[in-house]
Amino acid sequence: MADPEARHPAVVQAPTDLIADLAKAHIAARCLHVVANTGVADAIGDSGATSEQIAERVGLNAGALDRVLRLLAAHGVFAHTAGSRYVHTAASRLLCGDHPQSLRAYVRMTGLPAFWNGFGDLERAARAGRPAADWAGLLQYFASHAEESAIFNAAMVAKSRAVLPAVVAAYDFGACGTIADVGGGRGHLLAAILERAPAARGILFELPHVIADAVAEPRLTLAPGSFFDDALPVADTYLLMDLIHDWDDADAARILAAVRRAAAAGARLLIIETLVAERPGPHFGKTLDIIMLAVTGGKERTRTQYEQLLEVAGFGVERVISTESQYSIVEAVAR
Repeated sequence: MADPEARHPAVVQAPTDLIADLAKAHIAARCLHVVANTGVADAIGDSGATSEQIAERVGLNAGALDRVLRLLAAHGVFAHTAGSRYVHTAASRLLCGDHPQSLRAYVRMTGLPAFWNGFGDLERAARAGRPAADWAGLLQYFASHAEESAIFNAAMVAKSRAVLPAVVAAYDFGACGTIADVGGGRGHLLAAILERAPAARGILFELPHVIADAVAEPRLTLAPGSFFDDALPVADTYLLMDLIHDWDDADAARILAAVRRAAAAGARLLIIETLVAERPGPHFGKTLDIIMLAVTGGKERTRTQYEQLLEVAGFGVERVISTESQYSIVEAVAR
C-alpha cells in the first residue's frame, strides 16, 4: 500500500497565500453545508438548472444561492455553464441523496450545530484541553434530538460504505469463531465481516437507542448496553472501530479494561482507527485529531500511544495492518 502521507502531499504556497487560505477555509466548507442540508444537488437534476430554478425548488434566495454555487464551482463542486446553468461534476454528484457513494449525510453531519459550534469554541478547548461538551454529552444530545441523530447515523453509514471494503479485505477473519463489535453502530462492519467469514458468529454491542431498529440475523446477535456500565459479551475477537478516538486517555483505558475483563487470554482485539503519522508532514489523522479536540474530547493516536494504552489494559500489540483507506488495524492479543 502507498504510504499514507504520500496521498496528502504538501502544497508549496507563498507564505501570505498559505495564511490567507487557511484563515478563510471555513467559508467554502460552510457553503457545502448549506447546499447539502437544503438538497441543492438533488434539485439540479441530470440536465442542470439555473440558480432561480434551483432556489425555487429548495426554498432559498436565488441571488444568494448563485453566489454560494459560484464559489463551490470554483472548487470543482458543480460547474457553471453558458446560459447561467449549473450542472453536476463528479464531486457534486456525491451530494445527491441517491448516489451509491453519497456523502450528503456526512457533509450535513459536519454542519450540525453539535459539531460546527465546537469549532467556534475551539479556543476554549485549546485552553482547557477539552471541549465544553464531550462525546458522552453528544450522545445524550442525539438521544433527545431524533432528526440530528438520524443525520449522524446516516453519515456513519455513508462513511462505512466508502471504507468498509478496504478494512474487511485487509484482515483474514476466516479463523474467527465469535466476533463482538463493541460500539459498532448499526452493524455494517460486522455484517460485512460475517459475509466473508461464513463460519463466524457476530455480537453487536451498542447503546439501546442506536440499535433499536437493527435486525438480528441467524448469525448475528444484538446486545444492547453501555461499555462503561455493562459487562461485554464473551468472544474470541473484539472489534473497536472509530471508538477509542472519541475518548480521552482515561476513558479509553476504561473501555479497553472492560474488553479485557470479558476476553479470555489469547483473545484478539482489533482497533480500527486512523493513526496519526509519527513524522512531520500533512496527514488526514492530524485534521481528524482536531475534530476530536473540538467536538468529542477524544484524540487520534500514534501507534506508540496505542501500544502504551493496550499494555496497561493487559494486551500486547502484535502488528499494525494498513488498509487501502485512511484506516489501520491495530491487532492486539489479551495476555
